[in-house]
Amino acid sequence: MGKSEVKEEYTESYRVLGEMAEGEIVEKKSRFIATLSPADSEQGAIDFIESVRKKHYDARHNCFAFIIGKDGRLERCSDDGEPSGTAGRPMLEILRSAGLRDVAAVVTRYFGGTLLGTGGLVRAYTQAMQAALERCSIVTMRYGIRYHITGDYVLAGKLQYLLAKRQIITENTVYTDKVEFYIIVPFGAEAALEKEITELAAAKIQMEKTGCTYYADREQT
Repeated sequence: MGKSEVKEEYTESYRVLGEMAEGEIVEKKSRFIATLSPADSEQGAIDFIESVRKKHYDARHNCFAFIIGKDGRLERCSDDGEPSGTAGRPMLEILRSAGLRDVAAVVTRYFGGTLLGTGGLVRAYTQAMQAALERCSIVTMRYGIRYHITGDYVLAGKLQYLLAKRQIITENTVYTDKVEFYIIVPFGAEAALEKEITELAAAKIQMEKTGCTYYADREQT
């Protein structure tokens, strides 16, 4: 079985949004509309924030928070005129506690005429974020190793069965004079899979590491 060395830089799994989501609460006649969106760069987050501001141009406040990078290396938040620490920071804490990355959030407030106080504002912005999160589809990004497997046609069925049994992601299958599988193996499961394939028919199967990647494992909140 042929092998090649691939440098592996492992990072723990992380969570991202599957798509945009919106949630709303009303507190003492003030409307709080939370909009969450995937954002894989700082510029992407800024563009999203500006789009919400344009949509809700007549609102009193459009507070925001975002976390960029699978390691959460970049965080920003803004109270947008609300008392310091009552909006952006609580919003950021909600994103952190949900384990989300590459995400941006804006909570729009239409003032209802009644002051809520600092404690009331924190609760309102927190509850609006939670309402939006309840409507989100969440995708867990897990770390995996890409392999290219080549084998004789007579082994194709056995290989397919083995990959399906171990719930290995098959990105592509190519049929030439042999059958080729392009797969992603969860990090830590490579040795067991290599052992099984070796036992299956080592001389007739070639298995080569070709890279590392993150793959999506969708879950519902």
